[in-house]
Amino acid sequence: MKIALAASLAMASTALVAQSVPQPNSGAPETAPAFNLAEGKAAVERLAAILERDFLNPDAGRAYAAMLRANLGSGAYDKHKDARSFAEAVTADIQAVHPDGHLTLQPPPYARPAPQAGSAASAPRPTPQPGIQKAAWIAPGIAYISFSDFLGDPAMLEKLRAFLGAHRDAKTLIIDARVHRGGGLDEMDILFPVIFGSTQTLVHMDTRRAVEEAGRGVLQDGATLRRIAGPDEIIRREHIVLPAPDATPLRTAKVYLLTSPRTGSAGEHLSLALKRTGRATLIGETTAGAGNFGDMHDLGGGYRAFVPIGGTFDPVTGKGWEGTGVQPDVDVSAERALYEALVRAGVSPQEAERLSAAYRPVGPMDRRIKLRN
Repeated sequence: MKIALAASLAMASTALVAQSVPQPNSGAPETAPAFNLAEGKAAVERLAAILERDFLNPDAGRAYAAMLRANLGSGAYDKHKDARSFAEAVTADIQAVHPDGHLTLQPPPYARPAPQAGSAASAPRPTPQPGIQKAAWIAPGIAYISFSDFLGDPAMLEKLRAFLGAHRDAKTLIIDARVHRGGGLDEMDILFPVIFGSTQTLVHMDTRRAVEEAGRGVLQDGATLRRIAGPDEIIRREHIVLPAPDATPLRTAKVYLLTSPRTGSAGEHLSLALKRTGRATLIGETTAGAGNFGDMHDLGGGYRAFVPIGGTFDPVTGKGWEGTGVQPDVDVSAERALYEALVRAGVSPQEAERLSAAYRPVGPMDRRIKLRN
């Protein structure tokens, strides 16, 4: 099942997309798009209607809509030097009503100067390939697997099953999610039954009822995603693990999960599930803080907005990771997380240094969104 979670990824139609906070100003555009009042007001009117109907918190959705309509009526948005400043003003008003790291009004695309050859801007950043990057015995008795995302690709799911079968006797399992960009539940529903020894509730997932009743929901009930009682305007599900009938030593293996500020969405779902159940020790840095899922909406005039329709949270505390991230158990720099895990698994410091460099995942580990205090 695909659920989430990085706007930069191409998802199937059943995917539920969540994205990091858009950064419309990054790269310093040469010319911001001109502000057309009629197009801007129409975009805000559409956004107000969508938020009132779909936003995951019904009361906040109604408050957003009331504020935006009042500002439109008062002429608060009538004068702006360009579309970017208009979008920033609307976004600031939205965040003042109810903070949400995903929810921004994005302006039309604007022209950017072509980077000069040899400049830092022209140098490509390493882009992780989808799915599983590396899966191997990293040291005697220690199995290692790194993920770029959870896209539910059948070939990758089969590769994961093969890895778990070939490393069934591992005493330690290291899961590297430091460049994890998001995805869905399929990979987790293959991994969890092998490493858990009892049925457990992992997380709760809420979706705005109006979205599902209109046929626009994307979560699907199944053996590991079951509806339970929730608030009147919310459909609540619990994500559970059902242990595999054929137990292997992986069920009792020590598990380390490596995290970074880049670990997002489904990677954070994985992180919270393993942390709150005590099944893994999280090593690295606090994750990205992209906890809500939803849809991107075209509002006309080149304006767009990502509107969260649901969120995931700890069933005991009622708290998710939107805007805050999932904190590690062992706080070290993301670059040193694999070294730390290997040393804790009994590898010598010298060998751990070598393996940490050799198995560094492809892709950035730096933060891409600002967490709330």
